Amino acid sequence: MRCPPAVPAAWASYMTNSPTLIVMIGLPARGKTYVSKKLTRYLNWIGVPTRVFNLGVYRREAVKSYKSYDFFRHDNKEAMEIRKRCALVALQDVKAYLLEECGQIAVFDATNTTRERRDLILNFAKENAFKVFFVESVCDDPEVIAANILEVKVSSPDYPERNRENVMDDFLKRIECYKVTYQPLDPDEYDKDLSFIKVINVGQRFLVNRVQDYIQSKIVYYLMNIHVQPRTIYLCRHGESEYNLVGKIGGDSGLSPRGKQFAQALKKFIEEQEIVDLKVWTSQLKRTIQTAESLGVTYEQWKILNEIDAGVCEEMTYAEIEAKYPDEFALRDQEKYLYRYPGGESYQDLVQRLEPVIMELERQGNVLVICHQAVMRCLLAYFLDKSAGCKVETINLNVEAVNTHRDKPSLNSNNLPASQSPARMRRSSLTPRASADTEQRPRHHSVGSKPPDPLGPFPFLEARGGSGRPRLPASVQVVPCLCYPSPATPSATAVTPLWRWPWLESPAGVWDAATDSPQKSCWIRCPV
Repeated sequence: MRCPPAVPAAWASYMTNSPTLIVMIGLPARGKTYVSKKLTRYLNWIGVPTRVFNLGVYRREAVKSYKSYDFFRHDNKEAMEIRKRCALVALQDVKAYLLEECGQIAVFDATNTTRERRDLILNFAKENAFKVFFVESVCDDPEVIAANILEVKVSSPDYPERNRENVMDDFLKRIECYKVTYQPLDPDEYDKDLSFIKVINVGQRFLVNRVQDYIQSKIVYYLMNIHVQPRTIYLCRHGESEYNLVGKIGGDSGLSPRGKQFAQALKKFIEEQEIVDLKVWTSQLKRTIQTAESLGVTYEQWKILNEIDAGVCEEMTYAEIEAKYPDEFALRDQEKYLYRYPGGESYQDLVQRLEPVIMELERQGNVLVICHQAVMRCLLAYFLDKSAGCKVETINLNVEAVNTHRDKPSLNSNNLPASQSPARMRRSSLTPRASADTEQRPRHHSVGSKPPDPLGPFPFLEARGGSGRPRLPASVQVVPCLCYPSPATPSATAVTPLWRWPWLESPAGVWDAATDSPQKSCWIRCPV
């Protein structure tokens, strides 16, 4: 894969999409590595390539055997030189990742407690046109610090003997070595122009300064939602549905007899666990609601937990899809994550839809989420990154059900439509229109691309009484829109009536039938 060319340093402050270097700051045992791993997991999950560079790993490679806290004394000149060299090597790896490996965000996980070290990082970032965002973890709660040392540092490669008393004593002395030279971020004077967030006492308070862009605002929002309290999150698929039995995807069918049996088994399991303050979430589809009803507890319905929208393929079997939409069937097999159903969603779309669920799960305590196959796949993709401190366990309730998993077929270009290469035929969130056959499947279009003719043939539209106006299914309304030359002159003569389909994210656009060209300066006004 070829990365975009490096941006000249002079343009760094102007490039919105410049790579970002997240720099952790804080004394040892303040949760920096925990935050780094969770943040990296989240950013990768939403599709932003991110990697952690932990300076402790570089230090252990340079110094094979750790002896004691003396290595971290500020007056140990030999050790200080080793630590600086390790930092420079790590920064070169950061540079290679962001410029040569197409990374978007690098997390520099180290103490970075002095202004001298932070200035070195800032100069490095300026030379390479990287944005910098600092995350400082401040904690003065001795119980939190002690718990972190015992939970994490005892198992550190620095302490192979695992003697708790010795580890605690040495590590506390190591912290004292850092305190001698620690210079916290100064939001009022020295560091007032930097972009950063201070996380105080594991999220009790926050201080945010000069957020530069969208991705930094996402980082701030995420860090303000996570907590470190132990809890259990149960992800459960609904019981077997009537459509599962016949192999249909999507739809809103109820539970089969075995699905109801599964719901009762789930109720028994939850009762046996005696979970304190358990919250239960479902989608707004029958099969999850009926599964939750059997539990006999209060539950919440989330529309964003609904199954992936299969668009025109809803309520069809895979055999029916292959027969009716052979092009689409072949496209989906090429790249399942990026493929978007006509009029529906891709897995990439689903991840974006589920982001509020992840954010709320990070805030909550014990939660049972009863959802769907594609939804569970996306949620599990987040939690299965065990490096971020999540332990995953699979529980079998021993109720038979039909297997709805479809193995990934081997890619064979012979299955693709004639004269189309795999690259051209991919239909994804980035390439929503992949074939010339667009009249069957309305898509967003850009200026210069004529929208579908609302009077033309659609498989789901019929002319009504010869009037030429389309008729949609009963659950969908046609909203008439009027186009005006500008919003400042609403009294101007309306030039072109439009039809707007509510499932599109934006109006279909404006097309002047007289000139057969788009009206570039028109504004759309639609009733709500």
